[in-house]
Amino acid sequence: MEESIDLFEQIRLGMDLENVDGDTYSPLTLAYIGDAIYEIVIRTMVVSWGNMQVNKLHKKSSNLVKAQTQAEMAKHITDSLDDKEMSVYKRGRNAKSFTKAKNASVIDYRMATGFEALMGYLYISHKSDRMMELIKMGLESLNVQN
Repeated sequence: MEESIDLFEQIRLGMDLENVDGDTYSPLTLAYIGDAIYEIVIRTMVVSWGNMQVNKLHKKSSNLVKAQTQAEMAKHITDSLDDKEMSVYKRGRNAKSFTKAKNASVIDYRMATGFEALMGYLYISHKSDRMMELIKMGLESLNVQN
């Protein structure tokens, strides 16, 4: 039986990219990739709920990727984080960003940045199973259903 590889590894191999070490990246770089991978997970989930108009897909997805929702998810998963994961989350949360939240409080924006940094770290560290476990835990805590 062929062993499966995660999406990051497929991209890395397919594009002939060097392997990366998540520990060497700034928290805002981790948040940058974490934001993207989290949005892909959410869009995939929303599309799986059934075929619908794109504006409805966007509305459902937007509600789940906004800073306030990510901050709420972060509150629910932090007790389940190991020491390394908590360290990455805190580095992201405490990072000095030059951008400001458009529709979120500063606290929610920072917590969301920590959440995204953690997702980015898990993604590029080939820990997609753990990333999905935490996302699922966070969404369940919010009672997210289609």
